[in-house]
Amino acid sequence: MHEKYWEELKLKNYMWGEFADGSGGLITFDAANEEEAIEIIEEDPLLEANAIEEKGIKELIVE
Repeated sequence: MHEKYWEELKLKNYMWGEFADGSGGLITFDAANEEEAIEIIEEDPLLEANAIEEKGIKELIVE
């Protein structure tokens, strides 16, 4: 459900991975602005089911 949600969005520069220590994971994607990113994240089925303990948004600059 969670993976399907993200894959179906077909977001530009979408990538994801799990942390090696098993403490969680990270998703990156392009958004027009912070508001758009928040909307996308808030509709994640795992967030809606309160199955994610921690979330955050940071702008990443790729050089």
